[in-house]
Amino acid sequence: MNYWLMKSEPTEFSIDDLAARPDRREPWDGVRNYQARNFMRDAMRVGDLAFFYHSNCEPPGIVGIVRIASEARPDPTAFDPRDKHYDPKSDPDDPRWWLVEVEFVEKFGRPVTLAALKSRPELADMQLVKRGNRLSVMPVEPRHWDIIRKMAYEGA
Repeated sequence: MNYWLMKSEPTEFSIDDLAARPDRREPWDGVRNYQARNFMRDAMRVGDLAFFYHSNCEPPGIVGIVRIASEARPDPTAFDPRDKHYDPKSDPDDPRWWLVEVEFVEKFGRPVTLAALKSRPELADMQLVKRGNRLSVMPVEPRHWDIIRKMAYEGA
């Protein structure tokens, strides 16, 4: 199993929005970064787990867990001129952008904030806490996953 972190601005799509969906699943669309796309397209597998991270809010942090619920497939928002994620250079015959579906697993009682993550020396080499990191989808090492899960249940 692989572990991931997936960022979303809660004003755009929050963990509560996901939990409120009738089947608690949603396509993770709109990713427009090649490295993040490659992670979804080439490395994510059904059943992998991901931290759901609320970004661009106060405080930013990990708010819960989702499961990867589908294999990667072309992101249809790239082909729709009415969609804010439209990419006129994306070709349905050779898709540029991909998505996976995520499924709600759990919401933490309180966020594991970015400040709390940065305060832990054992997480210093985690991609999320490194300076200048802006990826919306990134891998999480198993040892980091375990530490963060403990933090979530300890109320960090």
